[in-house]
Parts: sequence; C-alpha cells; structure tokens
Amino acid sequence: MTASVQRIDARLAVAGGMTLDSAAGLFSSGVQALSRDDLPFDLTGVTDVDSSGLAVLFGWQRAAVAQGTTLRIANPPHNLVSLAEVYGVTELLPLS
Repeated sequence: MTASVQRIDARLAVAGGMTLDSAAGLFSSGVQALSRDDLPFDLTGVTDVDSSGLAVLFGWQRAAVAQGTTLRIANPPHNLVSLAEVYGVTELLPLS
C-alpha cells in the first residue's frame, strides 16, 4: 500500500507506512494539505512507523507554524507514541 494523505470529511486521513520509503511523499502531501485546510491529521490508517515518521510529523509542524496554522494529530499508532517516548520528544508533538 502506498502511503497517502487524503481529505475525508473533516480530517486528513494518513494511510500506509510512515517509513523511510514514504517519508518524502508524505511530507509533501501533508504540507499541501496544510495549506488548504485546518484539519487534524488522522493516523488511524498508518500501518508501519519508523523514525522517519517522526521526522515527517516535525516537518509538518514546522510547515504549519510557517503558514500560521496549528498541526493537530489524532489517533497516533502506539508504535509512533513509543518511538516519541524513546527519543524524548512526546511533549513536542501535538499527539491526541
């Protein structure tokens, strides 16, 4: 499954893996979505995560600040939260 960001109702649904292979594409798709909408990124459909997934989230966060909006992350997968805890960055990300 190719990783993607799609607007579905009142959310930006992220699907597929947030890994090194998909990081550049997800970053770009997410930044484009930020410029159009102030909607939460819903990570319910994320199937796999590595540290590149954290890099994507931080990239989206920087882009949101630059655009004067706020990044909101809903339904982060457990393995993403675990990685954030291991790296000590949980409190730096808007995970809900």
